[in-house]
Amino acid sequence: MIKANKHRIQTYIESLARFTATPGNGTTRLSYSKEDAAARRYIKQEMANLGLSVREDAVGNIYGKLEGALKNAPAVIIGSHFDSVPNGGSFDGPAGIIAGLEVAALFQEYGLEPQYPLEVIAMIEEEGSRFGGGVLGSRMIAGQITPADLYEMKDSIGLSAAAAMEKLGFNAADICSARRTGNDVKAFLELHIEQGPLLEEGAQDVGIVQMIVGMTEIRITVRGRSGHAGTTPMEGRADALAAAVSILNELPGIASDESDLPVLTVGKLDVLPNGANVIPNQVVFTVDIRSANSDTIKRILRKIDKLVADAERPGISLSIDELLYAEPVEMSANIQSLLIGNCEKLGLRYRKMVSGAGHDAMIFAGFTDTGLIFVPSKDGISHTPEEWTDYAQLQKGIEVAFETIVQLTEAKEKSSNTEM
Repeated sequence: MIKANKHRIQTYIESLARFTATPGNGTTRLSYSKEDAAARRYIKQEMANLGLSVREDAVGNIYGKLEGALKNAPAVIIGSHFDSVPNGGSFDGPAGIIAGLEVAALFQEYGLEPQYPLEVIAMIEEEGSRFGGGVLGSRMIAGQITPADLYEMKDSIGLSAAAAMEKLGFNAADICSARRTGNDVKAFLELHIEQGPLLEEGAQDVGIVQMIVGMTEIRITVRGRSGHAGTTPMEGRADALAAAVSILNELPGIASDESDLPVLTVGKLDVLPNGANVIPNQVVFTVDIRSANSDTIKRILRKIDKLVADAERPGISLSIDELLYAEPVEMSANIQSLLIGNCEKLGLRYRKMVSGAGHDAMIFAGFTDTGLIFVPSKDGISHTPEEWTDYAQLQKGIEVAFETIVQLTEAKEKSSNTEM
């Protein structure tokens, strides 16, 4: 039985972790940053070392391809993202890319030739930490983003996604060339750390995801009027923060009122001009809503619309922008079946799961057969420097992924194709 190389897996993880803007305080690797550029050089070099043909698409997603015996056949893709949240961990995203690299390494070491091409992918901006919205790399692959969108998306200093990618040599105008469809992608498989405690608490090796919950992210902007904190009477103030608080105070209850236990998070809040003695003239905050029921998400959004409308008054105006909307999606039943069979073949303990976190897999599921594997997270912790998955557990998940990729690519030993 083929075993993944734990030492090589550890080397990949630790090497990628070096490319961070916050050494000693976790991983901060924003898309199109100098840390992104350094990480992509490393990823491309490792792909080339494995004999893969390497390319970057128009927006910066990285591919390493092992050609298949069938000409012009759709590819089987494995991978994840290499951006991070600020001060995040070393495993969220990179674990899935390392899974792809290790699978490619095992194909080479054991002389396996895929009938369908094998592609390892490393995607940008899954977290949405720089431009908001999330899963941007895969949404561009799916054709859900336009060049105009990339000019409208801005980072914290007002630089557009289009301008940021241009600095690294990519071109928003060519975004259509990054599109993939079911015609050229046979299947997509992603390995990810669980980011929760269930596998560890259950002493289980692998999570097989059946569904990813639906999610939306909106941005609410409240505009008022600045004034001196000491000389402006309370009556007649247009305090943007006071208006924002009237909404923020109601949001948790909106989610709690729903019977199917959705979750709602205000994760980012900016107050301008952010002076201790100045009345705020603008407040911008994000609202993240997640549920396995799309009707619940829509109902919550309608309630938020009403809250925003009710907060309007003289001097105060509000607006809502949708940054991301994704319906709940089911993973491929066929790939789930293959994953279960391979867990049993390898003697691994597994459980079927619903993912409360969003992943690139939910976007790929819109146009091709898709599978998602979880491996345990220590103490269920993620998005912090303390994020950790034991390398032995990562090795087990990669071995399940390898066996499944062998089946999906219909790989054979090269010698078996030699005619006598």
